[in-house]
Amino acid sequence: MAWIYIIMAGLLEIIWVIGLKYSHGFTKMIPSIITIIIIIFSFFLLSKALHSIPLGTGYAIFTGLGTVGTVVIGMLFWGEPINLLKVFFVALMIAGIIGIKMSPAQSEHQRQ
Repeated sequence: MAWIYIIMAGLLEIIWVIGLKYSHGFTKMIPSIITIIIIIFSFFLLSKALHSIPLGTGYAIFTGLGTVGTVVIGMLFWGEPINLLKVFFVALMIAGIIGIKMSPAQSEHQRQ
């Protein structure tokens, strides 16, 4: 269940970052309120996930999903530049997220 929480939290991070754009520095009331509610729910799910996922792993996946999703949405919907170098580094981030997920859950120090 923790992995579902972390994925949902990461997806909500994409939404609240977009909400930050529409809140215009928290000067527009409705987008600001919606964004704050989504931020709270996103962090609630992150905190639930961190009960059973190691802190570094959980936070890296949370921020990685949010970053990759936000960059891709920016390129697709807001005309942010798409170039080979940017695509390469987004792919590298995805590979890093997968690598972190696949790495052993406990270090040698934690097992002792």
